[in-house]
Amino acid sequence: MWTRRAFLQRAGIAGSALATFKSEHLARVVEASATIANQSETEVAANELYWREIQQAFTLDRTIINLNNGGVSPSPRVVHEALKRYLDIANQAPAYHMWDVLEPNIESVRRELADEAGCDPEELAITRNSSEALQIAQLGLDLKPGDEVLTTNQDYGRMLRTWQQRVHRDGIKLTQISFPIPPPSMSDLTTRFERAITPRTKVLHFCHITNKSGQIFPVKEICRLARNRGIKTIVDGAHAFAHFPFKLSDFNCDYYGTSLHKWLLAPIGTGFLYVRKENIEDLWPLQPAGEELKGNIRKFEEIGTHPAANHNAIAEAITFHRSIGVGRKAARLRYLKDRWARRLEGQRGVKLYTSFDPLQAGAIGLVGIEGVDPAEIVDHLWDRYRILVVMIKHEEFEGIRVTPNVYTTINAIDTFADAMEGIIHEAGL
Repeated sequence: MWTRRAFLQRAGIAGSALATFKSEHLARVVEASATIANQSETEVAANELYWREIQQAFTLDRTIINLNNGGVSPSPRVVHEALKRYLDIANQAPAYHMWDVLEPNIESVRRELADEAGCDPEELAITRNSSEALQIAQLGLDLKPGDEVLTTNQDYGRMLRTWQQRVHRDGIKLTQISFPIPPPSMSDLTTRFERAITPRTKVLHFCHITNKSGQIFPVKEICRLARNRGIKTIVDGAHAFAHFPFKLSDFNCDYYGTSLHKWLLAPIGTGFLYVRKENIEDLWPLQPAGEELKGNIRKFEEIGTHPAANHNAIAEAITFHRSIGVGRKAARLRYLKDRWARRLEGQRGVKLYTSFDPLQAGAIGLVGIEGVDPAEIVDHLWDRYRILVVMIKHEEFEGIRVTPNVYTTINAIDTFADAMEGIIHEAGL
């Protein structure tokens, strides 16, 4: 059995070098990853010595168990330090250092993000979050009165409100379909869209992975369905990018928006919008851009004065992400979710809304307890255990959403499961 010292010795960071290495957290992660290169993703997911090195790369308040990383996640130290460094540089003389020194480096970030996402850099605009990215597509499409947008009733509230504004402003029709969680199969989700399409349908808008239950959608199949019918696709990837492996080039979608302050662990207020090259010219930006940018992806970045530090520090987040590997990350996140969910599965009164199928779920899990208001669960977990989760209330289901991240410890997961079993016992179920 490996001890932590043996693990570090194998990584080449034992002895006198360790004191120096404590400030080199990214290098430590890279070295640790090298030691498990021959292990399968499943083996790595359960290797606590390896994940201890990942956990040490973060500066956190460990008096709190943060299981709401689906909203926003803390960045590792190397990313946060880069953000502060760029802010310091900009503050020396903002009109020069921010615009002439830092801002041009957005092109390097664009190139690396596009490589990771699997698209042409000239199809990727850097935004402040997935909401902004998706609203560019939602509000920028030319739609006429009576044109139909087809989405689900579990899509993100802000995005649904954006479409509802177009209903009131432009007279379009918004149709929302329902689906069970978890669904009987991935193909069931495609079939539900196919059956709901009408001759007036112009746009399919759906989540790559839902924010409520963590259900992953068959993006490629739904996009193929739409393209064969001349229908545009907008994919909400807020929770997908850097969560599990995929390439945009495999999807053949028209628009894809995501946040980077969730699973990529980039600074708060970062995201990107993918626009298929053929769609760039005809898509209106949220804020008017010069005519010379009409066919240029950068027209979607014309938002006025903004900090360059946020988007430049994305580069460090990409490096940290790659040092782990998206396959290993996905396996670990599923491992953490399955650990608490398997403990609660089958217990009296427990309702799990998230699949155990690795093709259908990742880190996000939704669970409810019969007869117990999820708001009470949230309050109880916080007041007694300082566990942070979020309540989900939908017209068809309700529960608490649990989202760990790579820095989450096994002890934190087990403490959560213990607390939930205590609530079940106290409820007399």
